[in-house]
Amino acid sequence: MDEKTEKRSSMDGSIEKIDIEHASIPENKNFIATPAEKKLVKKINRAFAPLLCLILFIQFCDKTTLSMAAILPQFYKDTHISQDQYSWVSSIFYLGYLSMQLFNNYMLQKYPIAKFVGIVLVIWGATLLSMAWATSFSQLAALRFLLGFFEAVTYPAMFLLIATLYRRSEQVIWFGVMFMSNGLAGILGSVIGVGVLQMPTVGNISPWKWSQIIFGSFTCLLGFFYFVFLPDTPTSRWFRLTDEEKKIVEERTRDNAVVPTASINYNQIREALREPRFYCYMLISLFGNFQNGALTNFSTIIIKNLGFTGVNTILLNIPSGAMSLLLIALFTFISKKKNEIIYVAVAATTVSLVGLVILTAIPNGGGRLAGLYLAWSNTSAYLLMQASITSNVSGYTKKIFYTSVNLIFYTFGNFIGPLLLVEKDSPRYLTGMGVYVACNIMNILLFLFIRYSYVKQNKKRQADNELAEIALPGELEDLTDVENKHFVYRP
Repeated sequence: MDEKTEKRSSMDGSIEKIDIEHASIPENKNFIATPAEKKLVKKINRAFAPLLCLILFIQFCDKTTLSMAAILPQFYKDTHISQDQYSWVSSIFYLGYLSMQLFNNYMLQKYPIAKFVGIVLVIWGATLLSMAWATSFSQLAALRFLLGFFEAVTYPAMFLLIATLYRRSEQVIWFGVMFMSNGLAGILGSVIGVGVLQMPTVGNISPWKWSQIIFGSFTCLLGFFYFVFLPDTPTSRWFRLTDEEKKIVEERTRDNAVVPTASINYNQIREALREPRFYCYMLISLFGNFQNGALTNFSTIIIKNLGFTGVNTILLNIPSGAMSLLLIALFTFISKKKNEIIYVAVAATTVSLVGLVILTAIPNGGGRLAGLYLAWSNTSAYLLMQASITSNVSGYTKKIFYTSVNLIFYTFGNFIGPLLLVEKDSPRYLTGMGVYVACNIMNILLFLFIRYSYVKQNKKRQADNELAEIALPGELEDLTDVENKHFVYRP
């Protein structure tokens, strides 16, 4: 028998071969959906995908409204802050993000996701709206903290819904769609920003304030919509499932190894804390998001330092979103086509590394813009890392724990990253850029270790002579990837 395959007893007692390095259980890499399942997936996509894209779009726009405001002298005059204080305001957003995670972990498991997300959207919209009336560093910092606190719900909730609604082999596509929505927000948000910043001053409401008012009001309205219409279970009424489709949903749930439960299983948390891979993922999230936080909040300032001003600064930020879209689409396609996650994440990190080296090495000119655009490949690496977690971690509590702690390290990275770009290092920010380059190199090594670990574990399970005698569980159980001896990791 090939070293990358093993025999497994099926439910009817027959024996089938599975790909030990790449296959999922019970789906293998050659899985072909039936016409009935394809119809079901289309139903899921119609009901869920637009809401997935929209919340990621508005989350990114709301988070970056301040970076558009930062190019206007009136912003600093109205808020009475300096550029170094702007760095702190940018980072404080992620302190709020961090503070939400443990509470978020509890709420996502205890309450319906649609209701929780809907309520939070209304509150975060009101917070953004209030920012238009901030007149001091302390007021702006407090509101940014609250904005981060409430926006922190978005990623864990959407990660969990994708893991619940889609097969493991489908999930990387939807993680790609999530982050492509961010890229689209970078493009359309910049176009909208140009229009908003051309609006006239009315009373004491200057153009930068209009962006907070418009985006904040829209987010409030979205909250009511999501409260009612967001499908948050595999059998949601918005999918309008037939009896046949309910049976297919049960089989898909068995495949993606996510069995929702309202009780917290602390044994699954302890299991996660004993795994070296857990700490590798967290370090990747930390290191990778140093540059993400910096680029998100400083891209317009970096472009401005190249000699561009006003509207041109925002317009030149549009290719960042376009490049992010293209790179995400490319790496997601390769990952799906090759049934490979981690090697593709290494490739994405390498492209990001090249961009940072260009941005650091070239003192000025258009070449620096090229480096800035390539550096957004880091987003592709992050989404592939999250896809790897979702595909390879089972057990409902364990999966939520992995994702929540990942978001904590994501937050630390985004908080620390902008602080490395200090005004005295402008315009090249060599200290900060050097740190980001080193972090990309570390992430490549960490990704390779994780892949080695998965392949080694798969081969160990292959060598277990008793594995062929164990039938797949007939009932849906909340088992972790360690407890389920049929679980095959997807490197």
